[in-house]
Amino acid sequence: MRRDVFQAIADPTRREIISMIAHQSLNLNSIADKFHISRPAISKHIKILTECGLITIKQHGRERHCEARLQKLNEVSHWVEQYRQFWTQKLDALEVYLDELQTNKTKKHVVKKRK
Repeated sequence: MRRDVFQAIADPTRREIISMIAHQSLNLNSIADKFHISRPAISKHIKILTECGLITIKQHGRERHCEARLQKLNEVSHWVEQYRQFWTQKLDALEVYLDELQTNKTKKHVVKKRK
C-alpha cells in the first residue's frame, strides 16, 4: 500500500511523534515511553511515518533512532497554500463589500442630516 504524507499527519499520535523527533533524534523506546499506548502500536505509527518518508530509522549500536525528514511536509504546505490564497481573496472581497456598505450607509446618514 502506497502511503502519503497526508495519511501520516491524519493521526494525532503520529503528529506528536513528528513533533518530538523534529527537535532531536530519539530511539524507539524513548518515543514509546512518551505515550500511553502499546509498543506495537507505536511501532505501527513509526512504520507509517517511515513509509511516508517523514522519518528515517538509523541503527546506532543496539538502538534504532528515528530522525525527522520534514521536507515531505512541503507537500502539505503547498496544498494548504492554494486554499489560503482562495480564502484570502474571498475575505478581501468581503472587506471591499462591507466598506462599500458602510460608505453608502454613511452617505445616506449625511443626506438625512442635511434635510
